Amino acid sequence: MEFGALVHAFLAFVLLDPPNRLGHSRRLMKANDYHVTMDALVSLCKRRGFIFQTSEIYGGINGFWDYGPLGVELKRNIKACWWKSMTQLREDVVGLDSSIIMHPRVWEASGHVGNFKDPMLDCRETKSRYRADQIFVLKHKTDAEALMFAFHENAPAPAEKKVKKVAKGNAADYDQVALLDIPLEAYTKLVGPDTNEPGTLTEPRAFNLMFKTYVGPVEESSNVAYLRPETAQGIFAQFGNVCSTVRNKVPFGIAQIGKAFRNEINPRNYTFRSREFEQMELEFFIKPGTDAEQHEYWVAERLKWYEKVGLPEGRMHRDIHEGDALAHYASACTDILYDFPFGTQELEGIAARGNFDLTQHQNTSGKKLEYHDEATKETYIPHVIEPSAGVDRIALALLCEAYRIEWIPKGKDGGEVLTAEVGVERAPEGYEARTVLRFSPCIAPYKVAILPLVKNKEPLVEKARGLYEQLSKRWKCFYDQTGAIGRRYRRQDEIGTPLCVTVDFETIEEDDCVTIRDRDTMKQIRLPIAELEAYIANIVDF
Repeated sequence: MEFGALVHAFLAFVLLDPPNRLGHSRRLMKANDYHVTMDALVSLCKRRGFIFQTSEIYGGINGFWDYGPLGVELKRNIKACWWKSMTQLREDVVGLDSSIIMHPRVWEASGHVGNFKDPMLDCRETKSRYRADQIFVLKHKTDAEALMFAFHENAPAPAEKKVKKVAKGNAADYDQVALLDIPLEAYTKLVGPDTNEPGTLTEPRAFNLMFKTYVGPVEESSNVAYLRPETAQGIFAQFGNVCSTVRNKVPFGIAQIGKAFRNEINPRNYTFRSREFEQMELEFFIKPGTDAEQHEYWVAERLKWYEKVGLPEGRMHRDIHEGDALAHYASACTDILYDFPFGTQELEGIAARGNFDLTQHQNTSGKKLEYHDEATKETYIPHVIEPSAGVDRIALALLCEAYRIEWIPKGKDGGEVLTAEVGVERAPEGYEARTVLRFSPCIAPYKVAILPLVKNKEPLVEKARGLYEQLSKRWKCFYDQTGAIGRRYRRQDEIGTPLCVTVDFETIEEDDCVTIRDRDTMKQIRLPIAELEAYIANIVDF
């Protein structure tokens, strides 16, 4: 085998992480029928202040995003629900906040310096750059000499058009295969994703994903450091200190939420694949031999959590890694997937990592990272189960799941509701559009909106202000006194506020009750103010 072919094979089978190899068939799946388009969602997120392109006034920078006033509250609530379920409600998990920049030997021990690479290739004509494991090819089923057409994952339509226009053929005569399954000598017949001529793509080559920086004023090799590509290694490096300062016994866990950075070759799908992102990771240390049962336990726990925050079972999937798809050190790994509009993709990985990480750090540092069991007098390096989730991916999934456009009877807040079909812009006769984010109340940016019926009656405004100040001590609330009450309801629907509390004349003059309006059903009830806080808590608290 020639050297170039050897490199190609090495990239295909060694550098690719197991989920990517396993994911080839998964990435060819088409997105399920969906109630939202990404264009509509991106527009809403900018219009309502969920997500902005970073440095937009300077043209932005690919792979980086800013979260606006609503987006930051959404993320904060996701993290709070995760932290509560993983630490506050458990006796066997403690927290940690490790540094973004750590000693470079941490990344040498973990294997990131040598192996944290993706296969990259370029187009000589367009100067575009691609991640090789995210490119697929239309290959003729019977004619080995026919041109082949490359396309981005889950987006074969442009390549199918080229088959018709350039090759004068029929897409039905072509198979979809992974680019990494195409031999290098066949690249001369391969048309790139953004060209109409073959032979423009380079050979795939390894690209390290870590951002490099320097510690101190002198940029020399002895001062090289890295922005962490994951939060997990900070936990492993502090395992000994945590063990010596807490009374927890194995099995126990260390949880962390924090930023991570990966210099992705081709960031895409909005915030799904970014160069700066936030992780929620748990390293749960266990006795060797209990890996299988602990792994299954954590998969079940995490799926329950996703359902509780608003991702339904019908859109969630398990991708169980087996055989060659497993990392060499792992005994089990399950990815939790969600049906995005752009395809079924990973939200979280739950891996049984054995004692690989602690052993690597013990051997590299020379410091003991063992656990001594006083009850059994055993000393061992614990194994670990690692549930690792992406905050930004979860936030995007929740936005996709929550977003609806509904037709409601014109001029009414309620009545028969029709779900608008994707791409249909005109409401049926007698109906008007309502845009609503049906967030689970526990992750909604605002939990409740306080609305005086009118703004020019001081007693109503004073009462509403008092309620706002009272409830704001416990939840993030929204006060709005501008516009007709129906329009104010619509504004809250569009940002996902689950409850609206209206202070009206009856509140002041008669019964000291308020009207509570539910976002999803649009139904209203009257409730004494004395019972209001308990009522809200029952609905919105995690």
